[in-house]
Amino acid sequence: MQINRRHFLKLSGALAAAPLAGKKKTAQASKLPGPSADSYGCLVDTTLCVGCRKCEQACNERHHLPKPEESFEELTVLENERRMDETSYTVVNKYYPQQIGSLTWRNRPTFVKFQCMHCNDPSCVSACIVGALTKQPNGAVIYDPQKCIGCRYCMVACPFQVPAYEYYNALTPQVRKCTFCFNYIKDGGLPACAQVCPREVITFGKKSKLLRLARWKIKNNPGKYVDHIYGEHEVGGTSWMYLAAEPFERIGFPKLGTKAPPRLTEAIQHGLFQYFAAPIGLFVVLGGIMWATGYLKDSEKGPAEETEEKGGV
Repeated sequence: MQINRRHFLKLSGALAAAPLAGKKKTAQASKLPGPSADSYGCLVDTTLCVGCRKCEQACNERHHLPKPEESFEELTVLENERRMDETSYTVVNKYYPQQIGSLTWRNRPTFVKFQCMHCNDPSCVSACIVGALTKQPNGAVIYDPQKCIGCRYCMVACPFQVPAYEYYNALTPQVRKCTFCFNYIKDGGLPACAQVCPREVITFGKKSKLLRLARWKIKNNPGKYVDHIYGEHEVGGTSWMYLAAEPFERIGFPKLGTKAPPRLTEAIQHGLFQYFAAPIGLFVVLGGIMWATGYLKDSEKGPAEETEEKGGV
């Protein structure tokens, strides 16, 4: 069947108008998975941390991770900012104050423990196309290596750049990150880092109680804390929350919005696919390319070739 330019344009217009002719329907976004007051979390008071690295050691031992090149007693490693990787689920970094105030507690550096934030609405879970990452009711984001296909979309999606990949493992590589000690807390235990901390920097418990504790600390210690609980609202909220004496952007925390990235991408997808606009547009473009290439091919044929195709002598 041959379709000339006029017939092609008529057909494209009819396809584009067809969905609009019916009853108008609004695309419905999936319900936002709001934070549960019964889920667990950790509140980290960075003003109490002294950078002893006991949390790093406890995490390493509980999860049977490779031993670091330098012992956990070596504190000079804190002079260089570090990131979590496939061999370290948590790290402590040291930040010197950029502006020293009149109070003595501002004269010392701030030590900050980093690990997976276990977001309320995790970008890694939304990005995983095979369900290898899941958000558990108790707050943990856990990983199933049996389902993982190694696409590493979770690494790209994470706003905190947490997941790491075992590039050195050619046969059975996995995505590695903090597990929130899921198998322990579901049986009433504690995360290894919270259990071992000698300064009680990390408080583990229900998120609702942790938020009340954080607000109480800020209210009853004027001038000591920045009036902000990091993780309460960032990217829709996280299971790990922080108090600090310095602005969070100065001590290694990214400045993020309050809306979870999966909600933003979902809104874009619904906008594009409402009334099938994106698929129809794609079909129109592909059809245009097919028509244009066919038209150019026909224009290159000479009169003799056209006569032969029509059965002429």
